[in-house]
Amino acid sequence: MPSLKPLLNEHAPIVAPMALTPLQAALAEQTGFKAIYLGGGSLGYEKYYTEANLNLTEMCQAGLEIGSVSALPLILDGTGGWGDPMHLHRTIRMTEAAGFAAIEIEDQLLPKRAHHHVGKDHMIPMELMVDKIREAVAARRDPDLMIIARTNAIREFGLDEALRRAEAYKKAGADMLFVATVKEDELRKIAAAIEGPHMSMIWPGLTLPVDELFEAGYQLIVDFVSPLLASYVAMKKAYEDIYHGRPNELVKAAGGGEAVHKMLHETIRLETLLDVERRTVEK
Repeated sequence: MPSLKPLLNEHAPIVAPMALTPLQAALAEQTGFKAIYLGGGSLGYEKYYTEANLNLTEMCQAGLEIGSVSALPLILDGTGGWGDPMHLHRTIRMTEAAGFAAIEIEDQLLPKRAHHHVGKDHMIPMELMVDKIREAVAARRDPDLMIIARTNAIREFGLDEALRRAEAYKKAGADMLFVATVKEDELRKIAAAIEGPHMSMIWPGLTLPVDELFEAGYQLIVDFVSPLLASYVAMKKAYEDIYHGRPNELVKAAGGGEAVHKMLHETIRLETLLDVERRTVEK
């Protein structure tokens, strides 16, 4: 599997945008990103439900499809690991088999509730999460698979409890910590209080710029939703335009349907596939 670890030694921020499909992964790679993120929240929306409705095999299938077209390290949003400490053994083995470079595991109640999406987190005891991290480490066969321990404790219990949990998860063997917050003062206190590496997230319009997050001590910065929000707005507008008989302004601005089709064909390497046919079944 492509490894995330060498990127941590480059002394530059690793920005990993959301990629839910092979096409999105290809676009991210062509743009120049060095890692990508399969987010449960965004994939849940894509499937018309929520992260709480997804399962391990769905995520691994998505990872396999993405890995078939992209050589970038892929980070799995592993929610609560899909179970208790015992279940983490299968979760980690499946994660490795699907080719993920890292898995993010959070200290949330399972099955997860949709209320997570409206600001209500259901935390498990810290001791149980510590056991889950330890078993995830024990189940790992590939030392390059990074285990990222996430806590949403700030929202429920405050910064002090979040730091207490993060420290315990690091001692349990987590390779990276993700203490979820978008507040500048909390972000700086977290990175100063606990040795990294640290992960943070981009939330449109709320978080620090990438360079400031990196300077504060965050090596991995994930944008888990911006491409989904943009595509939602674009698709909604396209359906409205079709319904009202209007030309789509986004397609028009990009040069029209033929031009966009050409770009799409270039992204999916259509000419490579056509060449195979010319040399075989079409010769």
